[in-house]
Amino acid sequence: MSARLEQQFAFLLEAEKLKSVYRATPIADNSRRENSAEHSWTLALYALVLADQAGPGVDAMRAIKMLLIHDLVEIDVGDVPIHSGNGQAHGAAEIQAAEAAAAERIFSLLPNDLSDDLKAAWHEFEAAQSPTARFAKSLDRVQPVMLNLEGGGGSWLEYDVTWDQLEGRVGVKIRDGLPGLWDWVRARIHPWFAARGR
Repeated sequence: MSARLEQQFAFLLEAEKLKSVYRATPIADNSRRENSAEHSWTLALYALVLADQAGPGVDAMRAIKMLLIHDLVEIDVGDVPIHSGNGQAHGAAEIQAAEAAAAERIFSLLPNDLSDDLKAAWHEFEAAQSPTARFAKSLDRVQPVMLNLEGGGGSWLEYDVTWDQLEGRVGVKIRDGLPGLWDWVRARIHPWFAARGR
């Protein structure tokens, strides 16, 4: 029992480091950047509150699990903003390999049963093939959009994002798992871009 607890707390203490990883997106009042732990917690709340928007086959509680752990790899790799480097860096093979190695290291701190369970959830989220993972991915994309809109542009201004870039990099992912939500969000954010000729 004590050895198991040692492993569990080693993982939990490692997870604390996510609070020191800052993202490109500012919080809603635009006073500072959001950290990755805040992002993960907020996404879990999104999954809980927006579960009624999910399509068939979505397990909202499994989505919450995915969203709580999906960015733990940023402890090692850092945040790779979706609009950085013309959007190419985010899905780059070397970033994916570094994140997979980080997942192996971090989840391996846990006892084998928990390690296997969380690694499986992380890989499912990354693959985005199951209805639950697509739902979770959609939420992961929509939350920064809402923060940027609320904060007057946030990272859209910093990265000089156009409407076509947002739709291609973000809207497609949101639409994949939550088409009705994307329609609702799109109607609210498109005027921001149109007003700036972007």
